[in-house]
Amino acid sequence: MNILRVHSSARGTEAASYQLSQLIVDHWLSQQGDSAVVIDDLHADSLPHPDAPYSAALRGGEDPAEADGSLPLSDQLISQLRAADALILAAPMHNFTVPSALKAWIDHVVRIRHTFVATAEGKVGTLSDRPVYVAISTGGRLCGGRQPDFMTPYLKAVLEVIGLHQVQFFYVESTAMPDPQLRQAAWQQAVAEVKAHFA
Repeated sequence: MNILRVHSSARGTEAASYQLSQLIVDHWLSQQGDSAVVIDDLHADSLPHPDAPYSAALRGGEDPAEADGSLPLSDQLISQLRAADALILAAPMHNFTVPSALKAWIDHVVRIRHTFVATAEGKVGTLSDRPVYVAISTGGRLCGGRQPDFMTPYLKAVLEVIGLHQVQFFYVESTAMPDPQLRQAAWQQAVAEVKAHFA
């Protein structure tokens, strides 16, 4: 069994989104019994954005015979994703949506002729479906708050494009609030939701 975890906070393993993802990993592992599990961690902050050769390949009817620029990295990231039995995305919400580091990973793996094909009916994913868990941290509150959420619908839509439909979202809110009791209550709520899902 293989878990691919893509985390994209500049705070690394100290981030609330990463810590929430670790809770998800621990509960997922508890359900696997004696299965040998490999956790493949990718910090998306290190990824470059797609470049001109990548863009040219998308516009062409087929990939170039010799991959150039960021295309080999895209191939590698897609292979890594294909090999995963479960995908975990850990990300803070930035300006109502995904951080740029996670968007860079998405742009590398959502690629025509590789993870989806274009048909007369629309885009059709070519990846086999598998569990996807998304751990999101927000500085403020979503439910009942003033902060809109474009991140959840975007991730759901873009993952479905490549064939991933089993997507479960978890949230830890209020991480930037000055009241430590409020932050603790938000964390406990997130823990309870993860436990309830894997119960």
